[in-house]
Amino acid sequence: MMGPSHALSGASVWLAGCWALDQFAGYEQSPLAIAVGTAVCAGGALFPDLDLSGKVTRNQGGATVARTFGVVSLFVAEVIEKVSLGVYHATKLSKDPHRNNGHRTLTHTIPFTVLVGWGTTALCTAYGKWAVIGILFFMIGLALRGLFDEWAKRAGWVIVTLVALAAAWFTYLHLPGGRGYPMLGLAVGVGCFVHILGDLVTKAGVPILWPIPIGRRMWKMIGPPNKYSLTAGSTFEVVVLRGVFTVVSVLAIVGLLMPTLYRHFTGG
Repeated sequence: MMGPSHALSGASVWLAGCWALDQFAGYEQSPLAIAVGTAVCAGGALFPDLDLSGKVTRNQGGATVARTFGVVSLFVAEVIEKVSLGVYHATKLSKDPHRNNGHRTLTHTIPFTVLVGWGTTALCTAYGKWAVIGILFFMIGLALRGLFDEWAKRAGWVIVTLVALAAAWFTYLHLPGGRGYPMLGLAVGVGCFVHILGDLVTKAGVPILWPIPIGRRMWKMIGPPNKYSLTAGSTFEVVVLRGVFTVVSVLAIVGLLMPTLYRHFTGG
């Protein structure tokens, strides 16, 4: 799927999950906590595509997410792509084809998703709000680049960076202290997993079963038959899927706000 679709899918899944927790488990969250989780999950849903690098010195190419912070994020994407390619060559079996890039390898696996989610939680636990503000800055930037793709293109990476920094700082000032913020790690992990599911239904597929070998292949791309698979950027993705994600997000927001609005207007 395209970057905006990934980001929107992450946001809709998180909002729907917040509504379900509130409705069926009685787990209430503040509007700020919901907004932060939604932004982080949307950013996490773009994070795996940091394995698609571009032309760093020219600030061109790469995935949507790789251009979020200009040459800095392009350089990060270059490093992640090379690490992913290295892991691919170090673990591939005899029937795995030769590759010249690491796109849709390591970052599109379940172990990576678990590692990133756990790592986020560990950083927040160890370093508190300073780690939180860094993670928020990075993930909110990715979310802005994905959810508001056309605006981000017009505004440029400097504006996106400044807006992400301002949003992260505002959140930092209003977050309660003395917590490990485990929901941030969960939001990042869920976002990465949603991304993998989104790419799973495309023609290229993803190595979702790695590191379980299939025959003499370690990096078997799993996906539906071509006639049932999604074409990236197709009308179905842009109109239908994004429409569904938008409707789910709006309904979840309404469901989360209704009890508060009801109490406000009834005095209950």
